[in-house]
Amino acid sequence: TLVVVSNYTPSTVNTWFTDPTAAVQAIAGLRQAESLWDPSGALARLQQRAHAFTWSDELQAKANRWAGEQMVGWIEEVHKGLEGLRRGDVGRLLNASFGLSWGLMGVVKVQRGVLVYSDNSAIDQVMASVGVDSRWSELCAISFGVTPEKGVPPSLRARVLAGLQLYSVTADMLRPVFAVEHAPLIVRTSERIHRELAAETAK
Repeated sequence: TLVVVSNYTPSTVNTWFTDPTAAVQAIAGLRQAESLWDPSGALARLQQRAHAFTWSDELQAKANRWAGEQMVGWIEEVHKGLEGLRRGDVGRLLNASFGLSWGLMGVVKVQRGVLVYSDNSAIDQVMASVGVDSRWSELCAISFGVTPEKGVPPSLRARVLAGLQLYSVTADMLRPVFAVEHAPLIVRTSERIHRELAAETAK
């Protein structure tokens, strides 16, 4: 049995209920936690608060803004991915693959307020929130390398290609919530992806 001991300050605990990036990671686990020793009742009170937690309009507004900021931040990985494909540069492709899989999954997780039970279930939970049969989930699975192609895992190149398309699909899906300062950058990046992948396909 592995026991992990962590200490949290009151201010950190409060962010679990006020910060969307913290809430998606903490609330579900807190709800299902089992107390081994809680003489002061502190955990019991926290669990009551967690069970009463709702995803408020204020949290959604914060999540929307955060999602836009992250999509702008992952533009660098888009550029690395496109350049890596053009040059056949493994280093650039490896760098791009993280942002175009874990990064984009995280964007949707927070924007949709998916309260994850554990890191092991996060991908499945986010896919379920979008739709397991959706184009988004299909591309997400390929970008993580978990969808076989002809019985074998997708290549690094195929994963990055899927991740680039995933960026565009995510941009289209979340476009209504992007702040005005984020939307033009994200849209132009998505257009560049469409343009360059079309040229790649035409070769």
